[in-house]
Amino acid sequence: MPIYEYRRPDGSTFEVLQKFSDDALTHDPESGVPVQRVLHAPAIHFKGSGFYANDVGTVKGNRELERAAEAGADAHDDKMRAQRKQREKAATSRTSGAPSRPRPG
Repeated sequence: MPIYEYRRPDGSTFEVLQKFSDDALTHDPESGVPVQRVLHAPAIHFKGSGFYANDVGTVKGNRELERAAEAGADAHDDKMRAQRKQREKAATSRTSGAPSRPRPG
């Protein structure tokens, strides 16, 4: 059974051993004053490959990430330039195409 912490209006706290299915207390069992349940962030510890104990990678890993980011940005820039050239080429071929023929009629 978990231990829940409650806070009185004056700021003092107390703990109560309760079942998960029990409703939260609304009043202090000893003094009868209204109380609120205090929630705390759970402690989480990631283990295994891919997680760092101090959330900091190695110098080598940082260098590799920087290189990959630069290579990706360069490849993206090259792709965007090629697409822009294709659009410009298509636009110029449409405007400088064969003269239009008069319509019969």
